[in-house]
Amino acid sequence: MTTRTNIRRSAAVLLVAGAAAGATVLAADTAVAMPTDFHCTSGQVTTRLVYGGAGAGGRDAAIQFTAKQGETCTLPGTLPIDLVGARDVVLSSDAAPDASSVEIGDGSSAHIPLHWSAIGAPRQETPLAITITAPQETSPRGDTSDPRITLPWDFGAVNAAPESHTIRTGAMTAGTAPTV
Repeated sequence: MTTRTNIRRSAAVLLVAGAAAGATVLAADTAVAMPTDFHCTSGQVTTRLVYGGAGAGGRDAAIQFTAKQGETCTLPGTLPIDLVGARDVVLSSDAAPDASSVEIGDGSSAHIPLHWSAIGAPRQETPLAITITAPQETSPRGDTSDPRITLPWDFGAVNAAPESHTIRTGAMTAGTAPTV
């Protein structure tokens, strides 16, 4: 009987050890994979417009996203962007449809570059705001936030003449936005 008892005990110990190891691997895998599996919500980032300078009639700026402390999330290569006001000014993306995503976390940043013509046109309009739609409404912790982010436009007039009435946007880029 002692042989059978020892076999049963050994089998029970191996079963418990295997289950514990499996749970540890599963938990570790989940902890590593979770941040990159979730796109950013508006509640996980602070967002601002950053002036990038002027030259030869053009203006540069960026929409900068900074992860709040304790947050890690992924921003897709492109995001939906709209203007409020300035009905004759259009947005056009120069980003490739398959632009790479950027992961941000704990205060790190990413930005979308903006470029437009601002002088020399007979018609100019000043946008009231620019809106961005965050890619997700619910964070990994279950917190929900409105996906629309609205930022006041503080950069003055934009050409509204048909030949140069476009604000060009680029792909999401890791790092803080360049400034003058």
